[in-house]
Amino acid sequence: MTTAVDVKKEQPPSRRRALRRRLALWAIVMGGLAVLSGGLFHCYLRRPVGSGPAGPDVPEAPFREVWSDKQVLLLGIGDSVTAGYGARKGYSYFDRLVRNPEGDVADMKGKCLSQVFPNLSARNIAVSGTTSIDHLDRQVPKLEPQPEEVLGIVVMSTGGNDLIHDYGRSPPVESAMYGATMEQAKPWIENFRKRLDTMVRRIRGSFAGESHVFLANIFDPTDGTGSTGFTGLPSWPDALRILSAYNQVLAECADRYEFVHLVDIHGPFLGHGLHCTKFWLEHYRFSDPHYWYSIVEDPNERGYDAIRRLFLLEMIEVFAP
Repeated sequence: MTTAVDVKKEQPPSRRRALRRRLALWAIVMGGLAVLSGGLFHCYLRRPVGSGPAGPDVPEAPFREVWSDKQVLLLGIGDSVTAGYGARKGYSYFDRLVRNPEGDVADMKGKCLSQVFPNLSARNIAVSGTTSIDHLDRQVPKLEPQPEEVLGIVVMSTGGNDLIHDYGRSPPVESAMYGATMEQAKPWIENFRKRLDTMVRRIRGSFAGESHVFLANIFDPTDGTGSTGFTGLPSWPDALRILSAYNQVLAECADRYEFVHLVDIHGPFLGHGLHCTKFWLEHYRFSDPHYWYSIVEDPNERGYDAIRRLFLLEMIEVFAP
């Protein structure tokens, strides 16, 4: 009886070589598909958050001296960015401005406002999910008049939810503009300008003495592409134009009032959004190609670390001896 081994031995050399070539080709094809699928997963679906410090370096020297021995009130106003949504207690940018949490990154130890303002108190009235209309109507009226001896430091994030709500699930309206055309948005942008102007003047009016408003602009989770990727959010062709118009309003407010200081988080966050792993894009960050968001519209703890640093750098310019 002829066995399988006998049959294999009886195959001519040319057939054995052809079989080996087919098997090698099959292995190359399968390996290529595995590499391709891994690359697609890494570039389009995986968003690694990384570890360690995030954002610009903050110099140590300014924190070796007291900036003021006055009574200082640090006040937080705005949306989820200032409320610290997505961060553990103590790890939001507002909390980290006040003091370093246990386990904070090593290069930021001692770089906080309680280090340079010995008579610092803090109050955060920001609420996640709120819009600029809410900030004017519900938060600013909560401010109590402060005596002349109190130095006011107000940190504020406003306008972001005006843009992203209601995530395209309903027709765009003012303060829930997702999906709007630029023509639709123009009167809402102008209304935002007026609201913002009213807010900063009322904030300033609540302090009899010196006060400063540190105003964050709005980041872009699409990394300048306008593409929401695989988030399930609908396409919004005019999103970047409207976002740019809102950020222009914020910048102009800072230019108009000497006591208002723009904190640019938009620029530093580019390359850390939905497309952070796409090395061929303009804003890819070779030194830190990681995701700074917990979900599409709010930072993770590394993102809050970066925002804390950006606020401190602006405060050094204003207050440091």
